[in-house]
Amino acid sequence: MSYFEFLAQYGDRILSGTLVTMLLTVLATVLAVAVALAAGLMRMSKNGLVSGVATVYIEIFRGTSLLVQLYWIFFVLPLFGITLEKFTAGFVAVGMNLGAYGAELVRGAILSVPKGQWEAALALNMSPARRMRRVILPQALLIMLPSWGNLLIELLKGTALVALIAVADLMFQVKQINGTTFLSAQTFGTALIIYYVIARFMITPFMRWLERFMQRMVGRA
Repeated sequence: MSYFEFLAQYGDRILSGTLVTMLLTVLATVLAVAVALAAGLMRMSKNGLVSGVATVYIEIFRGTSLLVQLYWIFFVLPLFGITLEKFTAGFVAVGMNLGAYGAELVRGAILSVPKGQWEAALALNMSPARRMRRVILPQALLIMLPSWGNLLIELLKGTALVALIAVADLMFQVKQINGTTFLSAQTFGTALIIYYVIARFMITPFMRWLERFMQRMVGRA
């Protein structure tokens, strides 16, 4: 079977899996960013309980395997009365895992904002929340964006694990196709190309555009 015949016969299934992978990536990214921002700010809290909760979350999700976390969320949580549909369990596991790494990026970026910026905002009599929202976070976001670009590519690759709980993403579809056709070069070669295209021509350009946008926002263009 030629490669074009392979695509003609199985292209619809591969496209379907690709769309699921892209949706997983978007939802996991939204969750990861939200969790990272919350946990990063909590980590810096002077309240020991708040800081402790964030630290426990970060250490657990950074210190254990994403695959184990995925299995826990999908197979173990139902034993405690919490049942998630497999698609939801997939993006929640990936988002929570990468959110733990992102939390440290958030904390490090905030601490990297020059001390003079903190003092200037304080001199303007801004409230702590307004100071963080209007002065510190925009500059911290610009600092952390390059690292977030790499993290989102890791997130994309991490979504491939959801195939192990039967989510019909790209990796699930190509494994099913390979299991019936044994055309490993065509199936996994196609998956490799698709993952690369998403990372190189979608995630990377978007993050570069976001960096330029934030540079204009903080007057550093």
